[in-house]
Amino acid sequence: MLREGERVMPLELFFDLVYVLAITQCTALMVHDPTWEGVARALLVLGVIWWSWVGYSWLTSVVDPEEGAVRLLMFAAMAAILVVALCVPEAFAGRALEFALAYGVVRAIHIALFWIASRDDPDLRHSTSTLAASSAVGVGLLVVASAFDGVAQGAMWALAILLDYGGPFLFGAAGWKLAPGHFAERHRLIMIIALGESIVALGVGATVSLTAGVVVAAILAVTLVCAIWWSYFDVVSIVAERRLIRAAPGKVRNELARDSYSYLHLPMVAGIVLVALGLEETVAHVDEPLHTVPGAALAGGTALYLLAHVAFRLRNVRTLNRRRLALAIVLVALLPVVLEIPALAALALVTGLVVALVAYEAIRFADYRDRVRHEVTDEPPPTGHD
Repeated sequence: MLREGERVMPLELFFDLVYVLAITQCTALMVHDPTWEGVARALLVLGVIWWSWVGYSWLTSVVDPEEGAVRLLMFAAMAAILVVALCVPEAFAGRALEFALAYGVVRAIHIALFWIASRDDPDLRHSTSTLAASSAVGVGLLVVASAFDGVAQGAMWALAILLDYGGPFLFGAAGWKLAPGHFAERHRLIMIIALGESIVALGVGATVSLTAGVVVAAILAVTLVCAIWWSYFDVVSIVAERRLIRAAPGKVRNELARDSYSYLHLPMVAGIVLVALGLEETVAHVDEPLHTVPGAALAGGTALYLLAHVAFRLRNVRTLNRRRLALAIVLVALLPVVLEIPALAALALVTGLVVALVAYEAIRFADYRDRVRHEVTDEPPPTGHD
């Protein structure tokens, strides 16, 4: 039964808390191996973890997670996700097989619950069957990859993610059921979890004395995270939810949800995780220039986040936010500068640019923002504001 109009349940919030550790482990993986290979591995792990969360965000549109046996199965999935998170530091080494098997349990419970929910819905049952097939291939490849290492292992992971993500795209989205308001709220909450991980990274990085530089770095870091929060929650998430609610039910709405949320929110979260790496290293070494990977993570992660917003807007309203695109390009172009100046100055530069963008949009489009937030309109202004 479709849970149209229902709010996110306490168990769903509880369920999402397990992903706090999982996302934190992705940042920790990069911190412990601050190389391009380490970043690539962490992003592959994030891709797998994200897709497992996405599956449950669709599931709870059609099942009440707090009813009967569903509650117990959700608890079982939480336990499996916890094991997945604990295996992340060695997901490409000694615990690769355990990671794959635990992830397989997460996906199996998800498919089982969808199978139960689709017993009276042939279209949903067909979609569940195709998802089961792509999930089995993805999990199987991760199991096989556990027997390899190096490039071969990474390639198998990438192929597993590509095939698993490709299932809903290749086999169509018409059969899925979606409660749009509930679905959008679930994604708002996971964005808060991702941003919260950036705050956690500050505490992890501040293992040195609490100097004036560390205090300033912490203030700048929180300011950057707040600006990132503002860029999504001030107007973007509101407009996106209304677009999803007003989209034609069925194929049109499902494809909009798949593209805008299941796919395009991943680079947003990935950008935030990369920023967290840059913040952690900045707080730990305020007076020294950032090494290449953390510096690229700070500026490039912010750029990736902004580019995901540009794509998100294009998919929802078919217009281009040139300001955010321009800032993303500027951040990438400034990478040589970011790597030469002290970490504190680099953080100040990135934070200042993002805050300037947010402030400009808030002032320049104040009337539009007010109308959106008071439900007068959800159309972009002629100049193209998010």
